[in-house]
Amino acid sequence: MNELLVTQRIEELGIVPVVRAPSRELADRAIDALLQGGLSIFEVTLTVPNATELIASLIARLGDRVVIGAGTVLNADDAERCIEAGAQFIVSPGFDEATVELARRRGVAVMPGALTPTEVIRAWQSGPAMVKIFPCSAMGGAKYLKALRGPLPNVKLLPTGGVNLETAADYIHAGASALGVGGELVDAAALKAGRTDELTHRARSLIQAVQSARSHNGASSSVTA
Repeated sequence: MNELLVTQRIEELGIVPVVRAPSRELADRAIDALLQGGLSIFEVTLTVPNATELIASLIARLGDRVVIGAGTVLNADDAERCIEAGAQFIVSPGFDEATVELARRRGVAVMPGALTPTEVIRAWQSGPAMVKIFPCSAMGGAKYLKALRGPLPNVKLLPTGGVNLETAADYIHAGASALGVGGELVDAAALKAGRTDELTHRARSLIQAVQSARSHNGASSSVTA
């Protein structure tokens, strides 16, 4: 799947689950639970033990049903390892030019992190699929995202950090192209206790929240027009 198609699938679903877990087995279990809840995009962070092996096994096992990416990618060498394992997109908490260049050269969607307007502009000029705004909640959440969108209407923004079921609609209304959702979706305690049904329920609820918010945005646009 090429960079354009991956980006389109992420935008269509509007949710990028950030999968962190203390073991490969728990991460695998979390992804199965979220998939059952309707999610099909997954960012496996490099903080998961044997993350690249997990990425390769997920792609082999689930195929086109999912889009598997790598997160917490800090440099080009790590990005290369992830791409070799089959990662279909690369996400970083900050902006590393060499990482973006490597991903683009390999035809893989990349989402560098940024926070201030200057950082967002610099990251966007490097040609990524989206710019990850992290940690968005620490800067005011949806209000901050809306403030960024004012002078930067063409930048595709992926807010991450503090995004949950209660704030999802606000972020969509503020102009997010998609939402990066971590511990609020992949609940560590529920996962360790084997309550994977809770993750499935959260996935379904989050999808409904995003779809509802997008429908409201569309209706508002129609009325304005």
